[in-house]
Amino acid sequence: MLIPSIDLQGGKIVQLVQGERLAIATDDVDVWVRKFAAYPKVQLIDLDAAKGEGSNQSLVQQVCGLLPCRVGGGIRSVERAEAMLSLGAKKVILSSALFRENQVDQPFAKALSDRIGAERLIAAVDGKGGKVVIHGWRTSLELTPEQAISQLEPFFGEFLYTHVDLEGLMRGTNMGVIRSLRAATTRALTAAGGITTREEIDELDAMGVDAVVGMAVYTGKLKI
Repeated sequence: MLIPSIDLQGGKIVQLVQGERLAIATDDVDVWVRKFAAYPKVQLIDLDAAKGEGSNQSLVQQVCGLLPCRVGGGIRSVERAEAMLSLGAKKVILSSALFRENQVDQPFAKALSDRIGAERLIAAVDGKGGKVVIHGWRTSLELTPEQAISQLEPFFGEFLYTHVDLEGLMRGTNMGVIRSLRAATTRALTAAGGITTREEIDELDAMGVDAVVGMAVYTGKLKI
């Protein structure tokens, strides 16, 4: 399944290359909401909140009222996760907060799962150079994505893996890594990072993996 992505920064929808360089920015949110209206899942990320540089909460609430969104960005506590669900998010995505001192923070993961329920929680386990990266992909941990997923599996109903090495480049993704992660968990798995063609989406679908696509959709390279 194709899951279109909406990344928010400074009150606009944006697309970044490698999480840093601005490639696309538009404040015409309604156009993209209409384009994505038929999709059963949409990924909505508040990049400002993720970086600790502000919030697009009113826009998050607006989009969640119109589309079935899984929301991430700056969710670092049980209370914040609950707040996003109260704004209309179907599920919440957590990333950096799941790791502490180079390890998975299992007590926090358990507290989240106990309060919210694994079925509404998505763990973002992003990889670069074969290691988990956090803090906007700027901090590398001595953990592989497979190791992190194994430790988080009891607490999360789904995993989101972004292959950061190829994010935003529209050169395709790394199917071998994703296939390895698919074998590492029985939970739902969604992949992102470089996915550009219908053929890639179909290949991922055949292995039971959903595909988040951003840059290829916004540039028109992938028609939806």
